[in-house]
Amino acid sequence: MLVSRITARGRRWIRSARRSVRVVAGCALLVAAIAPPAAAQPTNSRVTLIVPASAGGSTDVIARVLGEHMARTLDRIVVIENVSGGATTVASARTAASAPDGTTVLVAQLPLLAAPFLFTGLSYDTRTAFAPVGLINAGHTVLMARKQLAQSPTEAVAWLRANGTSANIGHGGIGSSGHFCALLLARALGVRPAFIAYRGGGPAMTDLVGGTLDMVCDQSTNAVPQVQAGAVQGILVAGPARIASISAVPTAAELGLPDVSLAVWHGMYVARSTPTAVIGRLNAALGTALADQAIVARFGQLGTSVFPPDQRSPQAHAAMFEAEYQRLGSLLSGMGITPQTVE
Repeated sequence: MLVSRITARGRRWIRSARRSVRVVAGCALLVAAIAPPAAAQPTNSRVTLIVPASAGGSTDVIARVLGEHMARTLDRIVVIENVSGGATTVASARTAASAPDGTTVLVAQLPLLAAPFLFTGLSYDTRTAFAPVGLINAGHTVLMARKQLAQSPTEAVAWLRANGTSANIGHGGIGSSGHFCALLLARALGVRPAFIAYRGGGPAMTDLVGGTLDMVCDQSTNAVPQVQAGAVQGILVAGPARIASISAVPTAAELGLPDVSLAVWHGMYVARSTPTAVIGRLNAALGTALADQAIVARFGQLGTSVFPPDQRSPQAHAAMFEAEYQRLGSLLSGMGITPQTVE
């Protein structure tokens, strides 16, 4: 009797369990039907923006301005990680080897493209290791001098021409925009100053403000605040027009140096095999940030401007990347620079 009663209860439990399984299975199918594809978003809650230089430099500023806004759009934690070393190649190598899931994003400028023309033995192929996400901003470099070096930009250029062999010019690293600016300036003046490479524009600026360096070339995003504060002297803008926020600083052409001109731009990159849907989501978040007028205004104050909407797609970025890769290769070859072992 006991066995019979247990068996009857067992039959009722089994029938109830089967109904529960059918309900759970139905819910699972419903969730699967309405959920976005797994590849449409990063696979964890954190996205890391890799900055290939020390904190405080121009690329670091760009990443931090964008990171907070993109975090809200992506509904993800966005972390800024400064990975310096190897003239930005350490950060590039890390991104190239990262999981292709959109959680590691490199914020880079000219050194990424210039690396193959400057260094041998890279662990990645610059042209095939990365997938462009979108273009961010474009601007120009600024030459600055330590305080009291000269009374005016004209006098500062004359000082460098007269003291070229004993002068020093700091920059944010081999292959950086500041490095290119310094090379163009030295060639235009016919001098050979000491070029001092740092792991980012931030440390270089610190030494310029402290009077250790004579001059520094860096992007406007790093230069403008220091010039405005009177911590350094603005000497020239390596571009076709003055920067409104530091309008007293002349262009290189105004000082008789028209060949000292260098456009600088930033873009975002992920590992090459990252799914198109993930890249699209990152690109959309970037576009939303660049459409924010507060960010547009902030960039304008720093002497740089966002790319227009029709130039922000991954495809437009890829085209820009290839054109600039060729341009920088020709520039470096023309200067007689040959690849060296990366340190």
